[in-house]
Amino acid sequence: MYQVKKIINDLYWVGGSDRRLALFENVFPVPRGVSYNSYLLLDKKTVLFDTVDKSISEIFYQNISFLLKGRTLDYVVINHVEPDHCANLGELVLKYPALKIIGNKRTLEMLRQFFDFSGSGRDFDSMTLAVKEGDVFESGTHKLTFVMAPMVHWPETMATYDSTEKILFSADAFGTFGALNGHIFADEFEFERDWLPDARRYYANIVGKYGNQTQALLSKASGLDISIVCPLHGPVWRKNFDWYFEKYQRWSTYAAEETSVMMVYGSVYGATENAVNILASLLAEKGVRNIAIYDASVTHPSVIVAEAFRCSHLVFASTTYNGEIFCSMETVLRDLKEHNLQNRTVAVIENGSWAPQSGRLMREVFVSMKNIMVLDETVSIKSSVKEEQYAAFEKLAEVLFASMSESKNLESGK
Repeated sequence: MYQVKKIINDLYWVGGSDRRLALFENVFPVPRGVSYNSYLLLDKKTVLFDTVDKSISEIFYQNISFLLKGRTLDYVVINHVEPDHCANLGELVLKYPALKIIGNKRTLEMLRQFFDFSGSGRDFDSMTLAVKEGDVFESGTHKLTFVMAPMVHWPETMATYDSTEKILFSADAFGTFGALNGHIFADEFEFERDWLPDARRYYANIVGKYGNQTQALLSKASGLDISIVCPLHGPVWRKNFDWYFEKYQRWSTYAAEETSVMMVYGSVYGATENAVNILASLLAEKGVRNIAIYDASVTHPSVIVAEAFRCSHLVFASTTYNGEIFCSMETVLRDLKEHNLQNRTVAVIENGSWAPQSGRLMREVFVSMKNIMVLDETVSIKSSVKEEQYAAFEKLAEVLFASMSESKNLESGK
């Protein structure tokens, strides 16, 4: 049974949600599921914007068939070739023999890698329409302009702007993890409360490495008159989009979303965890609010990466393990570096029963990253925290608090 949603006038959402998926891209936990968004325009020519993941193919085809009511599908715009958005293209070509595929040069090259269209009995070039930056396609009353967005987050990615209705089909930009629960518009949810953490985690882990490329797309988008944003994952935006746009501005420039502190520890028997709790308690006594603490062995790295994009100050505490950084902490640090994290203040705590050196090794990781200030006040413990080391924790708390206060003053213009 079909489940379509009207976006505006002759544009409909024809996607679906998957709540059974455990790992998005077989990497990222999605406990709230994920939506796969596809949109159908019923103009003089019918135009589909992207397809969906194989997991929801059945409802996808029912949605399209219901809306077409016997009409043919004339065009499909491929904004992003990744299989969670393009998996059904091969079947669509068979179902609708006159279908033409619209995509940029790189898109069409990659489609040949993913699909064998020989079974359609059609020459590939005859079934495709190559477009480039600024090209306009008219489907009838609608004028579609193509906006290239390479590496947001694959090299072929583009967005499509409908100037008739002022709609941006934004591909992976402005998407989020999370299944849609009846509603489809962001203003129908408590987005900041219920969706922002997943939106942040989606951006930081899927697109976060490509801040410059995201900035390029944001610059193009700022020059468009946009009323509605239709991403490929998560809710559609029709109100208060400036608020979400500002989040993307911060994330893509690696500016901290909040002046706050996140602490991550890698601890074998609890002593390193205890060190973090001591520091957190001292910061709380100074008035620091909403301190976030994560065990690197329990919390998925994608959560920690997202929190690092949120917080201005980061503390990493690791035992020395096989002469190296504790294995789960090493994974976290590698992910942070690979996602191009910048512009943060970092403090380090190390532990080791006979040769503590995780602090030095962690510092080396951060020194190799861009615009990361590593505080000099490294706290080094052997096996467990001793009374005489309490002053070192007090000093670190004092320096962190002073740095956070300075950040707040800079934000307020004081």
